[in-house]
Amino acid sequence: MDNLEIYNFVRAVPEEAKKTIQAGNIKGFTDINPMWRIKVLTELFGPCGFGWYSEITKQWLEAGEDGKVAAFCNINLYVKQGEEWSKPIPGTGGSSFVNIFKGSPATSDEAYKMAYTDAISVACKSLGIGADVYWEKDRTKYAEQAENPPASGAMIATIQKAMEALEITEKQLFYNLSVRSWDEIGTQEFKVAMEKFDAEKKKRGIA
Repeated sequence: MDNLEIYNFVRAVPEEAKKTIQAGNIKGFTDINPMWRIKVLTELFGPCGFGWYSEITKQWLEAGEDGKVAAFCNINLYVKQGEEWSKPIPGTGGSSFVNIFKGSPATSDEAYKMAYTDAISVACKSLGIGADVYWEKDRTKYAEQAENPPASGAMIATIQKAMEALEITEKQLFYNLSVRSWDEIGTQEFKVAMEKFDAEKKKRGIA
């Protein structure tokens, strides 16, 4: 078998499995439907449990800045070629478990599930699954991060303080910034939020 046979077979992602991220500090990047990866693994190696499978080797939480907590998951992916099983193909994924809103913690009950899905995607990269998308992302991610780095804890606290003073809900904030979560708020979104807060204060006659 050609060493690049699998890689070349799975490198392209169909348009229906791709979605452009519209907001936040990863705006413009491409999100790949996780079920497409499952389909590709099944097409190549057979049904889950017979031609491929994954095992969770570790799940854990790590406390971060300002009371935030992230969930992580390590997996090993195994695939079968003919009668031979592969060595473990490792993957590590992460997701937000506890976020802070208006000084209070908000807990996600899907953090480990999302971390597991992320870990599968990382392991699949080693087989070349979705390689064309990741190749383009790797070429641009540092430029994107330089243009719009994630908002600092102090910036998020400033936003939340203004929201409380103006009685603006999280849903309203996310809608106006075109983001889905606090993790997608970068320095650019912070600047936009502060401009909108100032405009709202003037509108209400608040000094």
